[in-house]
Amino acid sequence: MKVSRIEARRFMLRATLLDSKAPDIGSVISHLGYVQIDPINVCGRMHDLILRNRVASYREGGLTRHIHGDKEGPGHHFSKRPAFEHHIPMKGILVAFPLEVWPHLRARMRERQKVTSAWSGRLTPREKIFAVHVMERFAEGRPLAPEDFEDERRSHRGWGTATLAKSTLQKLFFHGKLLIAGRQSNRRLYDLPERVLPAAILAMPESSPAEVARWGALMRLKQHRLVALKKAELALVQDLVERVEIEGCPLVHCLRTDVPLFGLPSPSTPGDPLLLAPLDPIIYDRKVTRALWDFDYTWEVYTPPAKRKRGYYALPILSKLELVGHIDAKADREAGRLEVVSRSVRRGHQAAPSVRALAGFLGLKSR
Repeated sequence: MKVSRIEARRFMLRATLLDSKAPDIGSVISHLGYVQIDPINVCGRMHDLILRNRVASYREGGLTRHIHGDKEGPGHHFSKRPAFEHHIPMKGILVAFPLEVWPHLRARMRERQKVTSAWSGRLTPREKIFAVHVMERFAEGRPLAPEDFEDERRSHRGWGTATLAKSTLQKLFFHGKLLIAGRQSNRRLYDLPERVLPAAILAMPESSPAEVARWGALMRLKQHRLVALKKAELALVQDLVERVEIEGCPLVHCLRTDVPLFGLPSPSTPGDPLLLAPLDPIIYDRKVTRALWDFDYTWEVYTPPAKRKRGYYALPILSKLELVGHIDAKADREAGRLEVVSRSVRRGHQAAPSVRALAGFLGLKSR
């Protein structure tokens, strides 16, 4: 299938749910395969910035409430939990998964218990001893945070220095022995899997290596919709994909179920420009984004300040079928304002309406 870049852009907006909003959060998680979670909160957290452009009437913190309940801490009974938090296998990316993904994660959880990794691998001798105490505490029947354990020793592992309790609970989470049961001001509360996920989900048989590999390739397609598949990935999902040739772009594939989305017209009343999340699915693949949108974007949170081109947390600006610049914004919660640290907007386009919309979403004023 050969399409123009404009047709491909229209397709991307429609296929990633930026063209028309979904009725609820669960629909987006199911459609995209997952929603990436990130704790950094400069002008809203990553998952909130992704979902506010895709879910009707979405409010800040909506994903956490959807997964864990309306109140801080564990609010859903495990039998009614609609999604759960965990990492993409082989990657350190925390996401919100639909429940049916659980069987695909179990093999990797078991493997992590055997490898050396300061962040997610086997327990150290000290952590093994402490883990016995940890599991005894969870047997008491309530969710716990690392701060609930009295231990002043430090573990110089993972991301910097952490308490022994934090490093132990984190590894037990990676191993599937504990799961995130709730959050209090973004602080994790852990609990046993049987008190987090429905029994029917936990009883599902573990996926085979072939099933996990196929699911991984399918997950990329669902998340990004136009994907440059490697030869091994293509072999796994050949029956599910269509080859798409776009002038000036690398060869990509889309899901066959998405093919009808090509050629449909754009909405008759396009809205104001959108401020996208730095890791929004539509721009996540830098190579495809550069070729398809003429926009070379890098998230610069981990780039040394002197080498940043756009700013610490710059948000790309999507205007109709073009990416026209960026806004580096910072929320001053105490002053109740959204500050624009820097901006770069192509001539003929305005970012002010989208800045005001983001400020309103955060409950702030803009200036």
